Amino acid sequence: MSDQVQFNRDLCQFLARATTPFHAVSVMAQLLLESGFSPLAENESWDLQPGGRYFVTRNGSSIIAFGIGRQAGPARGVRMVGAHTDSPCLMAKPNPERVQQGYFQVGVQVYGGALLNPWFDRDLSLAGRVSYRDTAGKLRSALVDFRDPVAIIPSLAIHLDREANSSRTVNPQTDIPPILCQLADDEKADFRGLLRERLLAEHPACGVEEVLDFELSFYDSQPAALVGLRGDFIASARLDNLLSCFTGLQALLQWDGESTSLLVCNDHEEVGSLSASGAQGPFLATVLERMAGSREAYATLADRSMMISADNAHGIHPNYADRHDENHGPVLNRGPVIKINASQRYATNSETAGLFRLLAAQEDVPVQSFVVRADMACGSTIGPITAGGVGVRTLDIGVPTFAMHSIRELAGAADGYNLSRVLRRFYNFAGELDAG
Repeated sequence: MSDQVQFNRDLCQFLARATTPFHAVSVMAQLLLESGFSPLAENESWDLQPGGRYFVTRNGSSIIAFGIGRQAGPARGVRMVGAHTDSPCLMAKPNPERVQQGYFQVGVQVYGGALLNPWFDRDLSLAGRVSYRDTAGKLRSALVDFRDPVAIIPSLAIHLDREANSSRTVNPQTDIPPILCQLADDEKADFRGLLRERLLAEHPACGVEEVLDFELSFYDSQPAALVGLRGDFIASARLDNLLSCFTGLQALLQWDGESTSLLVCNDHEEVGSLSASGAQGPFLATVLERMAGSREAYATLADRSMMISADNAHGIHPNYADRHDENHGPVLNRGPVIKINASQRYATNSETAGLFRLLAAQEDVPVQSFVVRADMACGSTIGPITAGGVGVRTLDIGVPTFAMHSIRELAGAADGYNLSRVLRRFYNFAGELDAG
C-alpha cells in the first residue's frame, strides 16, 4: 500500500469520527496520546522539558499540540501550523421541538456560511455535546453521536413549485427544519428526552438525571469516499477544514524532535473566531507565553517564529472558470495553494511564501497560487488574526477544493498527502525562519 493510499484511508476514518468540533478534538487527543504526547491542564503548572511532547484543549473544541525541541529556546522560535475544527452546519435551537402535520421536526440555526440547497434530501445524523445533571446533583457533560441517519429535510416536489430550477430560494427559518419522525396522536415531542436516552445508550454509567443544555449539529451520515473514474478525488463532509487539521496532525506526529513545533486547531473560525477558544481569543498566545517563560522571552519567541495557516482554497471549477482570475485558478491534484491578498485578508508575504516554496521543492511537491478576482470580495482565515494577535510571520495556504461550505465537498486525492509532506518538512526544518 502506498503512503498516499494509507493517508487517505486514515483521513476517511478520521472524518467519520470527527462529526463535530468536540468529536474532532477528542479523536485528535486520542491519536496524540497513542503517539506519546502528554496532556496538560491550563489550570495547573507546566514543567516542559526539551524533547517533551504535549497537548492542551480548551472548551473541548480547540486543541494545541506541541513538541519542545532539543534545540529549544526563544531565539530558536516555534514552527506553527494552524487550522480550524468547525464547519458550516445546522445546529439545533435551545427549544427545538416543532410539530407540523404530525411530524416531529427540529428547529435549527445556520452556523457559518453554509450552502443550504445541498442539505435537502440527505440522510442526516446528529452529534455534539450535552450538559446534564446526574443522580448526585452534579453538572456533567458528555459527547453524543447518533451515527445512524435520524433526520431528513425533504425537498418540495417540482410539481408544487414549477420555478424551482430557476428561482427557488431557501428560507432558513421555515424551509429547513429536519424531520425526525411521525408522532402518534397522544405522543409529545420531547427532544431532551431523546438526548437522555442517547446519553444512557452511549454512556451507561453516566447517571444522567436531567438534560440541561446542548450544542448539537446535524451532519451528513454518508461516509467519506474516493470518487471518480480513477479515484482522483475525495468527497466528504467537513473537508473545510478537518482536512487541514488531519494533515497538520500527521505532520506533527512525524516531528524529529529538533526544533520546537506546534499545531493549533481552533473552533469558531466559520463565525469570525471571536471566542475564548477561537483564533481571536487568547488560547495560542497564553500557551506560547508559558512555553517562552517570560514576557520578554515571548517577544523574542514571536519574532523568531512562523505560522502556516492551513485552510482550504477555491479550486477553479470547470463549469464556472470565469469566477477566478485567469492566472490564479488552482487545479485539484496539482499541489497546495499559496493564498495572497493585498488587503491582508490573507497574511502571506514574500518571505513566508518563499520559504514554503523552498520546502515544497525539497519534497518535489508542486505549488499553486490563488488571488481572488479584483472585482470580487475575498474571504479570510485565522492567518491574519494570528499574525495580528500573536505577532508572528504568517503564510496562508490550503488544498484546492470544490463546493466549499456544501454539506459534501470535493478535494484532490493527492493534495492532502502532499501538503502533509511539506508541513512535516517545515516542522523538521533546521534553518532560520526568515530570509536573513
